[in-house]
Amino acid sequence: MTASPMTDRGIPELCAGDRLTRDEFERRYAAMPHCKKAELVEGVVYMPSPVSQQRHGGPHLLLAGWLSHYLAHTPGLDAGDNATVRLDLENEPQPDLHLRRVRGGAATIGSEGYVEGPPDLVAEVAASSASYDLHDKLRAYQRNGVLEYLVWRVDDRAVDWFELSFGRYQPIAADGDGVVRSARFPGLWLDVPALLRKDLAAVLERLASGIRSPQHAEFAARLRGDSADH
Repeated sequence: MTASPMTDRGIPELCAGDRLTRDEFERRYAAMPHCKKAELVEGVVYMPSPVSQQRHGGPHLLLAGWLSHYLAHTPGLDAGDNATVRLDLENEPQPDLHLRRVRGGAATIGSEGYVEGPPDLVAEVAASSASYDLHDKLRAYQRNGVLEYLVWRVDDRAVDWFELSFGRYQPIAADGDGVVRSARFPGLWLDVPALLRKDLAAVLERLASGIRSPQHAEFAARLRGDSADH
């Protein structure tokens, strides 16, 4: 087996396909400040290729705008973009986006500033169904209790949105207009046809309808109450 190249600190570099513990993954990652993204999924190192604007950068921005708009109108939530998440000893992904309840959720912010535990919702942009986002990473999120998992398969022109039910991911069905509604975040509605044609204005208009719903008002009031109790 060929030895990994060494960093200028005398620590082996991360290489895609390495099988490492989380502690060793973090040690090598910290020694490579030039490395912008690496993930440990089921004990295996993944290092994504340079990001394409059409297949990742643009879609990522659209999803971030949608999720940020919901965050702005819903108290008691926190979100992240490419933040490291310590799921367990074999999984330390950097999901494209995540959303979590500040009070009552399973994820917290640890002493080192990392997300510790499963966020309530994770969203990823993938090229296709062949991506590890719908295989090893899905299994890791499922096993660790990420309540909802959304994957935009750009090449396939499809969005998969799963809800954790009895320990297994089940698809959340769209309505007749192609709108998917979060099971855990009332008012978080996604107009999938509008997203696929990259019509952000229409995506936000549909989301605004969800935010005006009685269900969202009740959810927001409950979150405000939780915050007031602490």
